[in-house]
Amino acid sequence: MAGGGRIRQEDIAVVRERSQIDQVIGEHLQLIGAGGGNLKGLCPFHDEKSPSFNVTPSRGLYFCHGCGVGGDVIKFVQEIDHLSFAEAVERLAGKAGIQLRYEEGGYVQRKDSGQRARLLAAHKEAAEFYQRQLTSPEAAIGRRFLMDRGFQAADAAHFGVGYAPNEWEALVRHLRAHGFTDQEMITGGLAVQGQRGPRDRFRGRLVWPIRDVSGDVIGFGARKLIEADNGPKYLNTNETPIYHKSSILYGLDLAKNAIGKANKAVIVEGYTDVMACHLAGETTAIATCGTAFGEDHIRVLRRMLLDRDEGRGEVIFTFDGDSAGQRAALRAFENDDKFSSQTFVAVQPDGLDPCDLRIKEGDAAVRDLVASRVALYEFAIRNAIANYDLDNPDGQMKALDAVAPIVAGIRDAGRRKVWAGRVDRWIGLMDEQLVLGRVAQHVKGTAPKPREKPKADPNDPTVELERELLKMALQRPATLGPAYDILPSDAFSVPEHRSVHEVVLAAGGVAASGGLMEWATRLRELAPGDEVRTLVTRLSVEPPKTDPKFDSVSDDTYSRALLARFMELQLTREIAGLKSKLGRLNPVSEAEEYNRLFGDLVALEQRRRAMR
Repeated sequence: MAGGGRIRQEDIAVVRERSQIDQVIGEHLQLIGAGGGNLKGLCPFHDEKSPSFNVTPSRGLYFCHGCGVGGDVIKFVQEIDHLSFAEAVERLAGKAGIQLRYEEGGYVQRKDSGQRARLLAAHKEAAEFYQRQLTSPEAAIGRRFLMDRGFQAADAAHFGVGYAPNEWEALVRHLRAHGFTDQEMITGGLAVQGQRGPRDRFRGRLVWPIRDVSGDVIGFGARKLIEADNGPKYLNTNETPIYHKSSILYGLDLAKNAIGKANKAVIVEGYTDVMACHLAGETTAIATCGTAFGEDHIRVLRRMLLDRDEGRGEVIFTFDGDSAGQRAALRAFENDDKFSSQTFVAVQPDGLDPCDLRIKEGDAAVRDLVASRVALYEFAIRNAIANYDLDNPDGQMKALDAVAPIVAGIRDAGRRKVWAGRVDRWIGLMDEQLVLGRVAQHVKGTAPKPREKPKADPNDPTVELERELLKMALQRPATLGPAYDILPSDAFSVPEHRSVHEVVLAAGGVAASGGLMEWATRLRELAPGDEVRTLVTRLSVEPPKTDPKFDSVSDDTYSRALLARFMELQLTREIAGLKSKLGRLNPVSEAEEYNRLFGDLVALEQRRRAMR
């Protein structure tokens, strides 16, 4: 986030108003008319053949009936570019030429906003400098390195690979000439402080630009090319204000759309592995940058794989099977059971990484490697079991002791039982209860799986009536009038519908709706949680079902008819309730209460007849 404090709400409203949602979304997919001022297209967040992604420009909302994603223009930018709310607002503001204000006051972004822009500009210039140097005579060793690994000049250009001259100040001089200060170079990790001033951090190395998810260069990874270089084989940018290695995934800028489409991410170990996978057709490949895969990385992936479609995204590791890589993967997922169940490992039997595999056996072998994935827990368990002699009881028990903590790390009791059964078969104990007992010794307190709430039948006439009425309250509030606002929440039989109605009342009722876009925004902001907010979005975009009785009349007539039917249904419920109470009373011994309720019943019956 570039701002020091929260962006002012009035500025967010301006950004939302000036960012036409159909134009923003139209940059990512083709939209066609869907009637009633709506647009539709193929959803950018899941594969589909028929368009189910709806955009309603008049209310500034989108919703996909296929996968359930929806929101306003800011939410779309968040989802498509995997940005935070503030980052999405700032990006839209930049496109629209809107100067944002932050809560500290004034029209200037926080102090490090200007610094970030300068550091990004310096890195962009450095990346272009390095890329040009790759064609120099000195860089022949680098070009040969790439060619030996199956990469052509066009491949290097696609990934922005460059060469850092083997000089102390080649980049420093270049950046100075372009107006960057020594301090900016040092702060950004492009140079290090020497006794006689700053000197280049990378010298005599192949250089890969590391970009954030939006494509801005924020750092570099560099490989040494000559043995005389006493530095590490790979040298990465140090921690800087714009580069945090614990959350950076190399290649994510190139892979993000493919990851979203395929709902899959392939984690490899190095820059050349990412290149090899992409060139082989596995364009979801990404890599960590000089650090083990950790919780911050999983948070980045979760946004792309699970927020939209929980439980279906796949993360496939291609590490070489060493225990350190395995432990890192298990640690990363230990608090995310849903995600771990969709995590796999693909290991080449001869230990070749994707780059070497492509050189030796071609593109198809890389694709086959990924396709041959096995579940993370199976990989970990089988690796642990392989260390013991399973032909004797002592070895079997030692193997069980080794894998019990792994199985115990599975939080869901049902899945844990399934894996315990597999362990029993793989070890050959033929005693699943023994395995479960040993696993239970390692299980920390696990909460029982919550029972799923029963879902309302969308074909039920009452459910459909409530849904249609809410659509009109959200889409055509002025057609309902004050009669809607006095409806009690418990008049809605579906809890989710009740919640949406309460949001409408909290916003001041349909009488206070105002402009449609402002109304939609206010309702989404007042929604108490993601589930209600999603339903508000869906009902704001979903076209009303035309009642055969009212297919040729106006919205006003349709809304009044819906409201009348709903109020009649409410009266019918009240009448049924009174009849039930009367049936439980003794008209002789409880005459007073009986007569009072009977009078109420007569009055309700008269009201219902008057409505017909």
